[in-house]
Amino acid sequence: MERDASAFWIRSPGKGEIRAVSLPEPGPGEVLVRTVFSGVSRGTESIVFRGGVPPNQHAIMRAPFQDGTFPGPVKYGYLNVGVVEHGPSELLGRTVFCLYPHQTRYVVPASAVSPVPDGVPPERAVLAGTVETAVNALWDAAPLVGDRIAVVGAGMVGCSVAGVLAGFPGCDVQLVDTDPARAEVARALGVRFASPDEAEGGCDLVVHASATESGLARSLELLAPEGEVMELSWYGDRRVGVPLGEFFHSRRLTVRASQVGAVPPARRSRRTFADRLGLALRLLASPAYDVLITGESGFGDLPQVMPRLANGELPALCHRITY
Repeated sequence: MERDASAFWIRSPGKGEIRAVSLPEPGPGEVLVRTVFSGVSRGTESIVFRGGVPPNQHAIMRAPFQDGTFPGPVKYGYLNVGVVEHGPSELLGRTVFCLYPHQTRYVVPASAVSPVPDGVPPERAVLAGTVETAVNALWDAAPLVGDRIAVVGAGMVGCSVAGVLAGFPGCDVQLVDTDPARAEVARALGVRFASPDEAEGGCDLVVHASATESGLARSLELLAPEGEVMELSWYGDRRVGVPLGEFFHSRRLTVRASQVGAVPPARRSRRTFADRLGLALRLLASPAYDVLITGESGFGDLPQVMPRLANGELPALCHRITY
């Protein structure tokens, strides 16, 4: 069994490096996975890379198999697709998804991996963690047939939400962003595109994922009376203002948070985390989601690539890492 591996670590805010890892021998009920692809979730991982996780969120923001602590040194990430090289017979040789950081090989409990369905290419399966976030948000929001819905912020999470909503019967979905290039992404996903100024109001539901104060304000403006903003943005250590004057009270508007760390109460007694991730993987059978992969680099280049992703020099939705 190959015991040597390499992992990407954030040595200190803004600085990354590749470190050697010696793997333990897999025990009963564990699997050894060889990574074939991982994905950089640019929004959250950029905040982590810059050292922007607030101290009171250090425990909450831990990734499932994170090593080290914020702000660093820390090994962080959660979009990993690999092949099982050692483990139970039903998993041996299978392509699996795992919420694991950027590392060439790793050992985890067999229960921590999810088989990738035959109809989903491994290259696309790196999106499973983000599509899972979208599924959870829509379990929280519970849109209805025929709703008018805006998704404000065409980043990786917002686009994933729009992709899932594109399949809702009768819904009019608009993806709203300041970048006109995102219009091509919207078309590929099967939804309308609008700039913030051109977006149509009167929405029953607005999903906000721009992580900007102006995006949140515009989300409230787009709501019909008694409408709801489902807030998916994570702002790290930044404070934002919420316009609670103007029409907020007279229209009886709502701002509600959704966070993937918990299954929404309406599903909690009937759905597990594994059920939710399995659904996300099945949704990825649609090739429309390929539009969310906007770049690719080799694993060895991550120390140079992450600073460019974090400062915006390298624009990306999901940046795929090859091994």
